[in-house]
Amino acid sequence: MRQPTLSEELRLIRRITLKLIPFLVLLYLIAYVDRSAVGFAKLHMGGDVGIGDAAYGMGAGLFFIGYFLLEIPSNLMLERFGARRWFARIMITWGAITIGMAFIQGPTSFYVMRFLLGAAEAGFFPGVLYYITQWFPVRHRGKILGLFILSQPIAMMITGPVAGGLLGMDGVLGLHGWQWLFIVIGTPAVLATWPVLRWLPDKPQQVTWLDDREKAWLAGELHKDLEAYGQTRHGNPLHALKDKRVLLLALFYLPVTLSIYGLGLWLPTLIKQFGGSDLTTGFVSAVPYIFGIVGLLVVPRSSDRLNDRYGHLAVLYMMGAVAMFLSAWLETPVLQLAALCFVAFSLFSCTAVFWTLPGRFFAGASAAAGIALINSVGNLGGYLGPFVIGALKESTGNLASGLYFLSAVLLCGLVLTAIVYQRLERRHALAPEQFAASARTSAETTTSTH
Repeated sequence: MRQPTLSEELRLIRRITLKLIPFLVLLYLIAYVDRSAVGFAKLHMGGDVGIGDAAYGMGAGLFFIGYFLLEIPSNLMLERFGARRWFARIMITWGAITIGMAFIQGPTSFYVMRFLLGAAEAGFFPGVLYYITQWFPVRHRGKILGLFILSQPIAMMITGPVAGGLLGMDGVLGLHGWQWLFIVIGTPAVLATWPVLRWLPDKPQQVTWLDDREKAWLAGELHKDLEAYGQTRHGNPLHALKDKRVLLLALFYLPVTLSIYGLGLWLPTLIKQFGGSDLTTGFVSAVPYIFGIVGLLVVPRSSDRLNDRYGHLAVLYMMGAVAMFLSAWLETPVLQLAALCFVAFSLFSCTAVFWTLPGRFFAGASAAAGIALINSVGNLGGYLGPFVIGALKESTGNLASGLYFLSAVLLCGLVLTAIVYQRLERRHALAPEQFAASARTSAETTTSTH
């Protein structure tokens, strides 16, 4: 079979990207708006139903406990039932539960609904990451992941102004503004279920917009990645959960998720302290996420072009730690906001560059299980971040202590970058043939043992 030229390859990757990524970005945008709107609802919900700062921090974080417990089973169900049906199941359940958040009566019902929302959404983000490994060779994934993760800062930009406007609907049809917020943002997830079932393909072999030669080339490139990176396919995919590389990468992911969710779920409260209406708070809260978008458009492409992951991650963690510290230390709102812009640039770029790493080591159902474990452990940061910041704010009376805590967390990420590089990337310094043979032997041993 004739190999495509570089320009032909790029055109093919661009076609796959245009067919899949905008739709996936839209779906994750809906998901991210659903999970993050609680930060704006908190501005009034707490007083209406009796939820204090510590209770809010705990409830906001319980989302990630539900996510953690069901993420691995969800990704394995994705491998069994296919992306189309499983993503549709996820969307209709999380949309319905988000709408149900409008009717909480106090801390207990808030805790239950946040836990159920996490359980319903579990598997969507890691499922898409696994889905991407079935369509794109390793060398193209940095840019693709950057495009997909654009949905996170875009969602936060949209959430701010929309939430600010919906909070102003207080009293309409006898409902509070925060109740309208949950009802309105939960509805698109339910409505998107049919388009997912109708248009999302499970695998490249099923689509008509790739010809047989293109499908064969893509399958061949994915197989080359399997050989070149010594990707592991365990006989039982659950054995990937005991792989030291999975556990190390899960720990490595924890600082960035802890910081993103810790900051994101408290950012409206921080911005509200600057003064202004709910609508003004919503618009100002969107500003840092513009810089997150810039980072996602620039940094992953640079990482792909230079074939450098760890150097980029080290710089981003350092930048994020310094900017987070300054956002707490500075007292002028404009300077605090500027520091938060650099924080957003660093954190979202970190996410995209990090997720190029797991697909280099695992393939098939092992990738589904491994990615799910990495994301689920990392998402414990989504519980720890809001909870610790809420507890620190309640004990100290201000948010600065929580931001100092996040700065220290990002410094831990910098240290982990060096450790992960030493433990994982040094193996790739072996001759490619030696490394691939070693990895294949390890995979065969695992399969035969289990």
